[in-house]
Amino acid sequence: MSPETAPTALAPTATDVRAAAERIAPYARHTPVLHTRIDGRPLTLKLEHLQLTGAFKLRGALNAMLGGPESDHVITASGGNHGLGVATAARLLGKHATVYVPETVPEAKAEPLSRTGARIVRVGEHYAVAAEAARDHAERENVRYLHAFDDPLVVAGQGTIGLEVATQAPECDTVVVAVGGGGLAAGTRLGAGPRQVVGAEPEGCQSLHAALSHDRPVQTPVDSVASSALGAATLGEVPFQVLREHPVTPTLVDDAEIVHAQQRLWADLRIATEPAAAVPFAAWLAGRVPGDRPCLVVCGANADWRPAD
Repeated sequence: MSPETAPTALAPTATDVRAAAERIAPYARHTPVLHTRIDGRPLTLKLEHLQLTGAFKLRGALNAMLGGPESDHVITASGGNHGLGVATAARLLGKHATVYVPETVPEAKAEPLSRTGARIVRVGEHYAVAAEAARDHAERENVRYLHAFDDPLVVAGQGTIGLEVATQAPECDTVVVAVGGGGLAAGTRLGAGPRQVVGAEPEGCQSLHAALSHDRPVQTPVDSVASSALGAATLGEVPFQVLREHPVTPTLVDDAEIVHAQQRLWADLRIATEPAAAVPFAAWLAGRVPGDRPCLVVCGANADWRPAD
């Protein structure tokens, strides 16, 4: 079995999410929630941009390395945040990491990635090209390939966010996450208990909507201000297995709404995020989030973004 296909055998469960929470607890931050009111409406934010790497991806990377087969070296591909999570997890655990990234990776993600000590390889214009090169390298060298979202251990690790929300904000009836390859949405669905989970996507990156429409993951265009983090052309098979059995509510936002949400997060709360992290807030501002007490996951802050004067 190749490094690409090995991790995708079984979909994770809520039990796997609880095990992941115990596994990663010594290394990952238990990020806070913020209860506030915006435009007169109550709102809770899960401040995952305060995670060690500035994004949630560290959770899945840690769980995959701690719960998977023993290996001193892992190879991965990333638009930035997953690579930073894998490289940081490898450093924390005394392992080596090689991270393939697109040549277009934002410097706000490339620069901290370079500081982790991982080997960085830039290939292609989009994530898919970097991922293909990384998988070829892993297979050629017989090294474990750690997928950004299509891995049950990664999905379970991301699900610890939903588990924390359930504990920190039990009054919240809805959890909203941004969707790229589906790992965060699937994991949160497993960890959030009975709460409704909303998967928000940019109109230019609709991997979840496309998979639901075709009843299987299919390739979609990637064209959004948030594509560096949400630019997976295809929803992962493992996330799709989870979401088919445990559905989420999908919704879409356009790029103008994402940029406006970024600006509002800064103006109202002094939270500076990357575009992907503003997607749930954009959906909420547009009135596309159900529930009376929603919790929005602010998933990352690795962007060279400056508020408008």
